[in-house]
Amino acid sequence: MTTHFQLRPARTSDVGAIKALVAPLADRRILIAKESVAYYEALQEFSVAESAGKVIGCGALHVMWEDLAEIRTLASADAWRGRGVGHALVERLLHEARELGVSRVFCLTFEVEFFLRHRFTVMANQEAVDPAVYSELLRSQDEGVAEFLDLARVKPNTLGNTRMIRHL
Repeated sequence: MTTHFQLRPARTSDVGAIKALVAPLADRRILIAKESVAYYEALQEFSVAESAGKVIGCGALHVMWEDLAEIRTLASADAWRGRGVGHALVERLLHEARELGVSRVFCLTFEVEFFLRHRFTVMANQEAVDPAVYSELLRSQDEGVAEFLDLARVKPNTLGNTRMIRHL
């Protein structure tokens, strides 16, 4: 089996493969499955890892505020786990965050050790945002924003995962 892969922006033709990567993780309640339309609407946020013409990993960077973004939907094919796909995707998404001017990136994850290796830390509630930004973010309908703010409507959080953050 080849160990070579490349990263690239996701294309509309990748949505089926992204859904297929997410499906087994959603079945295990690690990720949340979404309708195809949600993936198409967020396609510009996604990067994929590809090997021999096949999508083997994906991840998205969702900007929430001037200085804040979330890594979402990070997944790799089972056969590629432990082979650097997730690492490469996280590094690419962090690079994109820096390019966009974001200074903090958070994630909701069960893979605490993986994100600790990428210099994320477990988030304390007081780390979230100042009161003015909090008030603005409360207007968002995005569930990721609600999870980040630790709002009661998502408690216990949707999957029971850990909120982690990295300062860039």
